[in-house]
Amino acid sequence: MSKQLEGEIALVTGASRGIGKAIAEQLAAQGATEIGTALANNNMRLVYGAGDMGLMGAVARAAQKENGQTFGVIPEHLMALEVGKKDLTSLVITENMHERKKVMFMNADAIVTLPGGAGSLDEFFEVLTWRQLGLHDKLIYLLNIAGYWQPLIDLIDNAITQGFAAPEFANNFEILNSVPELLSQLKHAAKSKRR
Repeated sequence: MSKQLEGEIALVTGASRGIGKAIAEQLAAQGATEIGTALANNNMRLVYGAGDMGLMGAVARAAQKENGQTFGVIPEHLMALEVGKKDLTSLVITENMHERKKVMFMNADAIVTLPGGAGSLDEFFEVLTWRQLGLHDKLIYLLNIAGYWQPLIDLIDNAITQGFAAPEFANNFEILNSVPELLSQLKHAAKSKRR
């Protein structure tokens, strides 16, 4: 008998491990493993891009190792490129990237962005824009492992300072600096949802 899910967490991260400083790369990979393990141990389903490479693969493998629920969504054209995992609890193959993002978003209570590249930025800004426009009120977390996202945070602050975004724009997402901080927030959100 499977346990009742306490939440569904969409994870946005890279299909690469990154080639930055060794310490930052190690922290990111360790954080990905910790997140996958913690989601499984807290009955939270991982919703992610279905790849078996880089940080996204590390999160999924860690969740699977703990018998966690995994829901992968991948466009057909990326099955080979991102080494699509076929051994997930659920796998959805979409026609394009737009469908992938929509399916992931619709199956998530919260969105967490780990270190990543252009694709991760695209997904982060799309859900952030949707929230700014009032299209949803889901939680959005930016996990700033080893300060990876600091240039992005500075850019957003600059957009606010220069008047291209309202000061309250920054209230649409939360910056977290560690995996324990993230897990504390997710557990709190899951408890609030049950009330």
